[in-house]
Amino acid sequence: MPTVSLTRTFAAAGVAAVVTGVLAVSALHVLPPTAGVSPIRRTISEYAYYETGWVFNLGVLILAAGSLAVFAALAYARLVRPASFAALGLLLWSAGLAAVVYFPKHDWSVGPSTHGTIHRMASLVAFLSLPLGALLVTVMWRRERRWRGSVWLTAIPALAALAFFGVIAGAYLLTPYTGRPWWDVIPLGAVERGLAVFEVLTVLALGRWAWRASSAPDGDAVAVTAPGR
Repeated sequence: MPTVSLTRTFAAAGVAAVVTGVLAVSALHVLPPTAGVSPIRRTISEYAYYETGWVFNLGVLILAAGSLAVFAALAYARLVRPASFAALGLLLWSAGLAAVVYFPKHDWSVGPSTHGTIHRMASLVAFLSLPLGALLVTVMWRRERRWRGSVWLTAIPALAALAFFGVIAGAYLLTPYTGRPWWDVIPLGAVERGLAVFEVLTVLALGRWAWRASSAPDGDAVAVTAPGR
């Protein structure tokens, strides 16, 4: 069936692209000149300001493209309706990643900037929308016995991502009480990297789910019946 073939193609290409993008960004942690950047205190986006910044930008864009391919696989497998809140969450993740590249973070050697503010907002949208969208997918299929394993494999990293996001949000909200900048209250680099790891695991879990749907006995997922998601 053409739909099955497209589902498998998009799922495989999406997972491969996600892994490639992650490896590219991960390499910056151990290769010069960015090996000296503290993974505990400094955010990942800081890599964009080094001479190897193109590797960071390319890696993030490949991750965004791979995530879009996974979304296409989910849509072809009929696990997600293209016009749904779940789909919106997954699309905003990819759009947010692209915006993070187009609008670099604040260069604090110069000072705050408009593009840095947009970068921060795009990051928040991306990091929050993906786990919420993924959880909506799990809610839709929680009663389907054949997808029980996929539901848990997707829900666990999505919930973990939200927990890491909550640490950042909590530090920000407690600023009036700590009397310190929120990014100094927590090891921001470590928290952001933990958040990123679980976001990526969520995308990979969705890609695996789409592939499994294409390999189901009837060659396709059952039609989505949950309304409004």
